[in-house]
Amino acid sequence: MKEPIIIGNWKMNMIIPDALKLITGIKNKLSGKHDAEVVISPSFTVLNSAHIALADSNIKLAAQNVSFADKGAYTGEVSAKMLVDVGCEYVIIGHSERRQYFHESNKDCNKKIAVCLEEGLTPIYCVGETLAERDAHKTLDVMELQLREGLTGFKVHDIENLVIAYEPVWAIGTGRSAESKDAESVHGFIREICASMFGGVVADKLRIIYGGSVTDENIQSIMKEKNINGVLVGGASLVLEKFTKIVKYNEE
Repeated sequence: MKEPIIIGNWKMNMIIPDALKLITGIKNKLSGKHDAEVVISPSFTVLNSAHIALADSNIKLAAQNVSFADKGAYTGEVSAKMLVDVGCEYVIIGHSERRQYFHESNKDCNKKIAVCLEEGLTPIYCVGETLAERDAHKTLDVMELQLREGLTGFKVHDIENLVIAYEPVWAIGTGRSAESKDAESVHGFIREICASMFGGVVADKLRIIYGGSVTDENIQSIMKEKNINGVLVGGASLVLEKFTKIVKYNEE
């Protein structure tokens, strides 16, 4: 298994001066070696400044979205090549907010994963069920559909570095987090589906991370689970003390 990965999704927050202040604080508090790879995901307008500010650190950069097209008449879109040009190594794809507000489908995600792989970007593919789906006991059905449609057509070597983020929609920004044992069960199922698609060797190495009201208070219980290999942090990633405590979950 690769080292755990902790990703801070800043969503649509922070202009450049505020972002640089937070980045400076994160760099100062996270200098040196830690037990997890650290990635931050600011808004598009911040990416270039963030890349420059992170040049002397081990912190990686992710974009929050990407276009399915590589170039052309797509006003308002940002291509994978452009993200590489600005210093990104990762891209969040299929976040529940993109699915909910912008109606992105599994097939849309599949196209976006493909263009990222072509440019050497690592996709962070998000999957998760709504509260209605959870209450209807359809969680595993939803997971399987999102994985099979989102990852169809790819070869083993394509997805070896893929990160999968399980983020139950009902837990995002609500303060409600899935119980660690429940999350572990879903993570194990995700790994089983990936094994059926790409083989057990690759599936065992995939980093499957949890997202959904992750805090500095619940991080230790989350990270104790065998199949949870990191976290996708929302609101807490905007608070210096909270985010750095999350990264140092195994050191305190």
